[in-house]
Amino acid sequence: MTAFLVILFAYLLGSVPTGFLLGSLAGVDVRKTGSGNVGATNVGRVAGKKHGILTLLGDTAKGFVPVFVALQMGLGAAATGLVALAAFLGHLYPVFLKFQGGKGVATALGALLALTPPATLVLMVIFSLVAAASRTVSLASIVAAGAAPVAIWLFGYPPASTGVGLVMALLVVWRHRDNIERLRAGVEPKFTR
Repeated sequence: MTAFLVILFAYLLGSVPTGFLLGSLAGVDVRKTGSGNVGATNVGRVAGKKHGILTLLGDTAKGFVPVFVALQMGLGAAATGLVALAAFLGHLYPVFLKFQGGKGVATALGALLALTPPATLVLMVIFSLVAAASRTVSLASIVAAGAAPVAIWLFGYPPASTGVGLVMALLVVWRHRDNIERLRAGVEPKFTR
């Protein structure tokens, strides 16, 4: 019962539409502007850098907090993995936005940072290197997501944690399918230095 309540808490926290709320404070419906995504990249582009950074921090916290709580409560690896997935799925399919959410990168980052810290630091380095070289957030997100299950496995975490990384990777890549088409066509927006 305790694990179920933490999983439910994780999903509901993950469902909080940080980017939509911050965009609304700036007078912008981020779902109807820019890429239409409620994530930090689009919020930063259409509502300003400050709102983008706050969205990134908020979305990361949505993943980190419930996993941290699960770990402090001593839930097992499988239950804690389900907590991480619940927060992540809450962001992708939020009950508060008719199940139309973001791409999950920041929430996955937060969840994995609590669940598998050293592996996640490696993923952050990979993301940063790809982003710096390509100036494309989506490409960096896709590459880091793809590396997640491998990094988690290499650091010797339980199979449940590797499974969480794999599910997150597959869904992050799937949610970036439009970006992948634009990358292939050479028209994906780049950020300026």
